[in-house]
Amino acid sequence: MNISASQEAPIVLIVDDDEDVRIALSELMLSVGIEAACFGSTAELLQSPHLDRAGCLVLDVRMPGPSGLDLQQHLAEAGIARPIVFLTGHGDIPMSVQAMRAGAVDFLTKPVREQALLDAVTRGIELDIVQRAEARFVRMHVERFETLTAREVQVMREIALGRLNKLIAFDLGISEITVKLHRGNVMKKMKAWSVGELIRAWEKIPAALR
Repeated sequence: MNISASQEAPIVLIVDDDEDVRIALSELMLSVGIEAACFGSTAELLQSPHLDRAGCLVLDVRMPGPSGLDLQQHLAEAGIARPIVFLTGHGDIPMSVQAMRAGAVDFLTKPVREQALLDAVTRGIELDIVQRAEARFVRMHVERFETLTAREVQVMREIALGRLNKLIAFDLGISEITVKLHRGNVMKKMKAWSVGELIRAWEKIPAALR
């Protein structure tokens, strides 16, 4: 399926119950060539397909219904990693500490300097791009890893620990020739051209799968 350039481009998702603020922030983003979408509540955002796109969230803290901090916690519990910039007229130190400890990119108070907000949003977008690339890299290795047999997984684990073929054969109760055959299959299936690449691939596999 082909994806259009607009779908690939990062988007800033603005959540604020003040329509004037939403319009101003959206126009600011558009003025520097960043696409933006606005929502009046966290519930509206959660129903939007835009949440799957690369980009950054700009959230007000206090809104009718779930707050921006509530949304941050909800996304974290759902395993949805999205960089968040908090922008609020009601912030205080405990709120900012809570938000930053939970991984917020920045916690800004209104009125905010346009450049400070743009800088924070830019950091958020860059962070999301890196996180998504890392996630794709991990998924690729997981898909390859799942093609290995149980014995090949054992051999890969031993290789990752730096053990020699002779020792692997002894530990697994198989011949050294068999270890070499399994090793070759592992390298081929994991598309690793060196032991170093294989070790890096092993380290990317989630511990639960290993």
